Amino acid sequence: MSKPSCQAFFMFVYVCQMKILILEPFFAGSHQQWAEGLQRHSEHEISLLTLPGRHWKWRMYGGAVALAEKFMALKDRPDLLLASDMLDLTTFLALTKTKSADIPAAIYFHENQITYPWSPDDADVASGRNNQYGFINYTSALAADRLFFNSHFHRTSFLEALPGFLGQFPDHKGMHNIDTMKNKSHVLSLGLDLQRFDAYQQKKENKYPTLLWNHRWEYDKNPDLFFNSLIKLKNNGYHFNLIVLGESYQKSPPVFNQAKKELAGNILHFGFADTFAAYASLLWEADLLPVTSQQDFFGGSVVEAIYCGCRPILPKRLAYPEHLPTEEHHRYFYEDADNFYDVLEKFLLNWQPGQSFDGSKYVRHYDWRICIKKYDQAFTVLPA
Repeated sequence: MSKPSCQAFFMFVYVCQMKILILEPFFAGSHQQWAEGLQRHSEHEISLLTLPGRHWKWRMYGGAVALAEKFMALKDRPDLLLASDMLDLTTFLALTKTKSADIPAAIYFHENQITYPWSPDDADVASGRNNQYGFINYTSALAADRLFFNSHFHRTSFLEALPGFLGQFPDHKGMHNIDTMKNKSHVLSLGLDLQRFDAYQQKKENKYPTLLWNHRWEYDKNPDLFFNSLIKLKNNGYHFNLIVLGESYQKSPPVFNQAKKELAGNILHFGFADTFAAYASLLWEADLLPVTSQQDFFGGSVVEAIYCGCRPILPKRLAYPEHLPTEEHHRYFYEDADNFYDVLEKFLLNWQPGQSFDGSKYVRHYDWRICIKKYDQAFTVLPA
């Protein structure tokens, strides 16, 4: 009996080195970190075919054409095509069919445009054009042999949103396709380089609790609730320090400028950390991470802060209960925006200098050195 090839049978697990080509039209931020982390740690031979991480809407439309041209010029033939959710996979496969027809294709969903909370100020929402980006995710998922989501929450929310999304169209809605996608979808939690934070570990010796923001400066992270709650705490006489990290953009919410003025006396750091060493050191310095996000399909920045011993204050929804079991740690969760201030206030009232929190034991399994085995096995076990 001949030995099964790496991509021959779904029912067999046969560990061998594969050639995997990552297709990433938005090579920046968490997408870039994930792709490079996977490339560094995988036992498979992984190559990257990318475009610069800018103009995300145009990348979802035109990225497939540009990457198809690059792919057709390659001499090597991969065993697996691994696309990110930013790629219009159907267009890519159509343009490369003479070369890619018998190569399995998978998608890794960092996010999706069906359940992502669009800004009400985005012109595409008013015109209904936002559905086009969600439809690219939908048809790409249909075309792929395997779908990987970065959390159970993400997989569930995407599949549960499809009936409503498809239901808005006039006919031939393809509801039966939902079960097809469900059967080929799996969870591969986001891989992170958590162990590199260890070199910057320090004992927390703050006189007052130090609060942390380490997310993107965008509306979906709900900075208004975060900063307005802190301003209220200050006005009510509470003492605390504040570290604000994360990447800002030209259209960052105005509350950041307001907070920089009104909380000036509390601020230890405000702005992007120029080096990883600076970022890691500030995470280890912080005591509390109040999270107000409206959407997080995984929450990499939250996991990093937890790993660095920062006690989280989390909404009891999205992907966060996957990182910290709610039954054991219910006091770290709040129900809604109205409840957020009360929970945060309670933490400040009960805070004592020198308190420690070993968050790493809850999230260390997301480190690439640990989770890479699941990745490598998932890529090896492919549909016929």
